[in-house]
Formats: sequence, C-alpha cells, structure tokens
Amino acid sequence: MSGAAAPTALAEPSERVGRAWTASLSLVNGAIWAGWYGPIQILLALQAAELAPAGTAKESVLAWVTGAGAAVSMVANPLFGALSDRTTSRLGRRTPWIVAGVAGGAVALVLLAGARSVAAMAVGWCSVQLTLNAAFAAVTAALPDRVPPGQRGAVGGWLGAAQILGVVAGTGLATAGGGLAGGYRACAAFAVLGALPYVLLHRDLVLPAGRRPAAGPVAVLRGLWISPRRHPDLAWAWLTRFLINLGNALALLYLLYYLRDVLRRPDPGGGVLILTALNGVTLLGTVVVGGIWSDRTGRRKPFVLGAGVIMAAATGLLAGWQTWTGALCAAALLGVGFGVFTSVDLALMTEVLPAAADRAKDLGVINIANSLPQVAAPVLAAPLVHHLGGYRVLYAVAAAIGLVGALLVRRIRGVA
Repeated sequence: MSGAAAPTALAEPSERVGRAWTASLSLVNGAIWAGWYGPIQILLALQAAELAPAGTAKESVLAWVTGAGAAVSMVANPLFGALSDRTTSRLGRRTPWIVAGVAGGAVALVLLAGARSVAAMAVGWCSVQLTLNAAFAAVTAALPDRVPPGQRGAVGGWLGAAQILGVVAGTGLATAGGGLAGGYRACAAFAVLGALPYVLLHRDLVLPAGRRPAAGPVAVLRGLWISPRRHPDLAWAWLTRFLINLGNALALLYLLYYLRDVLRRPDPGGGVLILTALNGVTLLGTVVVGGIWSDRTGRRKPFVLGAGVIMAAATGLLAGWQTWTGALCAAALLGVGFGVFTSVDLALMTEVLPAAADRAKDLGVINIANSLPQVAAPVLAAPLVHHLGGYRVLYAVAAAIGLVGALLVRRIRGVA
C-alpha cells in the first residue's frame, strides 16, 4: 500500500512531531509506569509481608502475586493492542483506550489498597495490570503512528526518560503516601492527572470504518501469532528484549529484601528510593542523548549491544560487591545502560513491524518481552535465593542472561 493511497491512520508518518506532542505523550507514559512501579518497588513487597500466612515466606507471596499480574499483562497488552487497531471511534484508535485504561487502573489501585488477603491482593494487582496495559498498548502504538523513522530514537528517548521518572515518582509516592492505602491512592491520582494533557490537547488519527481489519474473535486471536519464520528480524529483536529484561527483572525483584536481609540497611524502603533515584539520574543522562545519537548515525544494533553489556556488568556488581557502595555503583551503571537500551530498542522495534494496520497488536506481542520476565523471574529467583546459593548466585545468573540477550541483537539483518 503506498503512502498516498493509505488512510492517514495507516500511512507511514513523514511529518516530524512537535515538542508539545512529545511531552504530553511522555507524561502519560510516565504516569502509567508510576502506577506500575509504586506497587512493584515498595507497596506489593510491604503488602506481601503483611498478608503472608503463617509458615509462608513473604518472597513466595510476592512472587505469586507479581507472577499472576505479569501473566495477565502478557495477554492484555497484545489483546488490547489488537482492539485498538480495530477502533474506528471519532476520537481515534488510541485515545479511547488511554482514557479507559488509565481510569480503570486508578480504580484498581484504590481497590488493591483495601486487600485483606493474598487472594484479594492477587486479584487487585491483576486488575491493575489488565487496565494499565490497555492504556500502555495505545501509548506505545502512537510512536509508529505519528513519528517518522528518523525521529523515533529521539522521541523514544523522551518516552524512556518519562518511564524512569515515572518509576521514581511511583516509588516516591509509595514511600511518602503514609502507608499502603495512601501510597496506592497517590499512584492512582498521578496516573489520571498525567494522562489528561495528551487526551485533552491532541487529536488522534481516525481509522475509516472501511479500512478496519477483521474484528471477529477468531480473527483477533489468530492475528496475535506472528510467525518467527516469516519475520525473523522481529523474532530476534523480541528475544533480545526478553533476555535483557529478564536479567533486569531478576536484579530488581528482591531489591527491598536484598537491602534488608543482606546489606542490613536500617531503612530498606528508603534505600530502594535512593537507588531508584540514582539510577534515574544516570538514565536521564543517556536516554535522550542515546536516542538522538542513534537517529543521527542511522544505526540501532551497536547501541543495543553496548547498552546490554553495560547492564550485565552492573548486575554482576551486585553479585561480586555486596556492600551499600557496590549497590550505589550498580544502580548508577545500570541507569547508563538502560537509558540507551530504552530509547534505541524501542526505535529498533518499530522498524521490524510487519504491517501498519496491526501496529498496536504487534507492539503488544513485542511487549510480552517486557511482561513475560515478570512471570519467569519469580520462578527462577525463588529457588536461586533459597536453595542454590542466595543473592550472589541470583545476580550472577541475571548478569549472564542479560549478556546473552545483548549478543543476540547481532542476528537482526534488516536494521543497521
């Protein structure tokens, strides 16, 4: 399909986006990540310790709950992406799902605050994942919808900066909320407020009803499968992202417990906030610069490879240098690598998508590489910590997995 013949919503974008559009999309992206990471970094761990039945380890409860939520995320992101691709509302394909997802996520966070059992906690967290993934699928698809290829590294950099600021904001809100209920409500309010500028100030692209892909349940479900044989570059890009994110998830899953039980920090929650903030500072120093540099050179793979190696080295520090100083150095180095990876890998992913009509769905499938590690990490981490050598082995395994992921990016052929 030529750009001239395609409806605007399906055309390859050629007009550069402005600062206001980029800023508002970045803000809603950061708000969604705050809604996720306030709970992940602080609140779920505290809630697991509070609700764990007698004789059940808090680590196991946290693993069950986060694993269940990640499983929901794996299904929700591509499914809502497929529904977004088929939406012909006068408000556009993406905006209705951003509104519904953020509003639903805020309600789910408030309900999660009132959980009084592990089962209720799991249902609440799964609801948060379901709803916020609906919004995230739409936000992610806005990049290839609206941004020309030569600007995607830079815009991806600003989205990545907003992501880490959202993690820091969520962690700060969770810490300053005055308890579980206050922390969850603060994250919910921030998610809603952060979405308003994009929803109210920018018009979305409308898909003509006659150009909507097949919308029946069977067609939607069949479309979720993308053949690795037919699209090998996308398959290798997916595997690269999955392994790097798995290494990162293993490193972060028990961070609160690592600070409390291994480093004996008197205020482990405050320690997590300090490490997250330091990570955010170094990430912000590389995320936009890395994306712009990648745009100017026209290359993606060397940046992803280098970033993955740096992240693996940072995780290795946690295995070999188990002190507060070592944790600070690891957090700083991880931010440097993750900043470049976040912006450039997102741009790379948009360049291996099979079809414009399925952008959100295909990105949703790619984003399983973000959520599947949240399922796999607890399965791997719990036995490593409890039976196979403790935190030193956990972080060594995490570093090795991330390094393998970085090396596999070289298998992609269609992107420089």
